[in-house]
Amino acid sequence: MTTEWVDHDSESSTGGVEQRDRTLTKLACRSWQDLPTADVVAAVESGELTTANHGTAAGQRITAATAASAAAVQRQGLAPLSDAVADWSGFGTVIPVLSGSPGAGASLVTAVLSDALSSLRQRVLLVDTAEPARSGLATAAPVEGPAEAGPHESVRVRHSWRDESTVLARLETELPVLTPGMVPPPRFFKPTSGALDVTVVDIGHDAWRMAAHPLAGPGAWLRSGSPPVRPVLVCRASRPSLSQAEQVLARLEAWNEAGVITLPIQLVVVGAWSWPAGVAGAAGRRMAALLEETVFLPHDSTMAVEGITTEPVPKRVRAAITPLLSRWGLVASSPVTSRRAVRRRNRKESSA
Repeated sequence: MTTEWVDHDSESSTGGVEQRDRTLTKLACRSWQDLPTADVVAAVESGELTTANHGTAAGQRITAATAASAAAVQRQGLAPLSDAVADWSGFGTVIPVLSGSPGAGASLVTAVLSDALSSLRQRVLLVDTAEPARSGLATAAPVEGPAEAGPHESVRVRHSWRDESTVLARLETELPVLTPGMVPPPRFFKPTSGALDVTVVDIGHDAWRMAAHPLAGPGAWLRSGSPPVRPVLVCRASRPSLSQAEQVLARLEAWNEAGVITLPIQLVVVGAWSWPAGVAGAAGRRMAALLEETVFLPHDSTMAVEGITTEPVPKRVRAAITPLLSRWGLVASSPVTSRRAVRRRNRKESSA
């Protein structure tokens, strides 16, 4: 790919930021005429950020590199405009986890699901699609494994052991912005050896933006396929979080009706025993359909401060999710099957 660099001084005198944005947009679009708009925008943002720190030439170079990386990755999976279904054989049961609102706790729920399954002798692939600097699972493995070649030299997937039966697959890149299209297709996250029982995926990106075009990047994990995926939606026990989650579902609804993605089938609420008075009644029609089987994860003060570490998620938090796993047939039925019984047991352990 040939790139024409623009002189910094002449650019400054003929339009400033607006002119620079046009130049960077042209550079991004040269990588591939079918590059999705979201990737073009992110490549330009990457160039603007680099320009602010290192100057115009560096910004143009990074824009071109970011767009080229996204273009190369996009060509190696299902096209973002394709309505083809995915083949999930080899991944076991796929559980994508997305946040219904900012800071809802998707990474926490992902870790809880993974650790609960692992403790019950399931072989788990834990996938993290977040930008490395913003990952909620960045410190989830005690030892970093090798970084394996990805779909492009700028994107790699590092496989590490979280515990003896859980492999953590995380993205790595030196580029300042990870565009949606730079997230590799699912097959690049799968370990090269060993069978899997379950794959738990931390979508790791703003669900509001992802839901506008979920067929590219991390949204690929929501694609309809065989066997069917089981997406989980995460929110907090508050009216604002419930309302924002409703809007995410509204965006995803049209894609689901077209048959290309699967809507979340399970709601998990973080940091609460139950709905506060008056909150559940504010749910829109889409969220209301998920309320009856809501799973509540109790607050844990250590995890609230430290986040996800190399230590397993506390047993009482894992216990709250186990009835769901039993209901889905992923683990043997637990003697504690009702949500009310789980809450009683957790309160007893908490006060002990």
